[in-house]
Amino acid sequence: MMNLEEAGGVVQNAAHVVEFELGDEVCAIDIDAVDSIVESKQVTRVPRAPDAVEGVMDLRGETTAIVDPREFLAIGGDLASDNILVLDRADDKQKIGLRVAEVTEVSGYPEAQVDRGDAVERIGTSAVERDLVKGVIRKLPEGVDEDEAVEDAAVDLVLWLDIERLVDAVGDGGDNQR
Repeated sequence: MMNLEEAGGVVQNAAHVVEFELGDEVCAIDIDAVDSIVESKQVTRVPRAPDAVEGVMDLRGETTAIVDPREFLAIGGDLASDNILVLDRADDKQKIGLRVAEVTEVSGYPEAQVDRGDAVERIGTSAVERDLVKGVIRKLPEGVDEDEAVEDAAVDLVLWLDIERLVDAVGDGGDNQR
């Protein structure tokens, strides 16, 4: 994979993302959607909140809703984590933080490594079925050029989440779920 400095602006990245582990999956959201990465403090439960909403916490004087996105993505695995990705969405009346297992990197990917539409639908996860992903990023091993033939087994897949739709799904209280 080429980092942004090596690219020298030659390759236009189709996906500029923050990657993170979420249960058993590697996911990503647009870098522009992230305000900060913080450690979780005390989270206060909110009565009658959707299952995905863990509660709220005070973050720099602002009440921030903490969401576990695994509820909407049907992703298994443990989430023992204190990592919160705080979203930067101008239209939100309240800050939203996504609980993630571990933030792994910030990357840019060219269009050739991003599958969308029909190429994504064959993957068949509930996130794809519910239109919560923008695409699937094929993350090539270090030193492998995108023009080289790579066996599918050698490529890691990263779910590129559509954060707008995910937040809307949380706001609907899961009504659109399954």
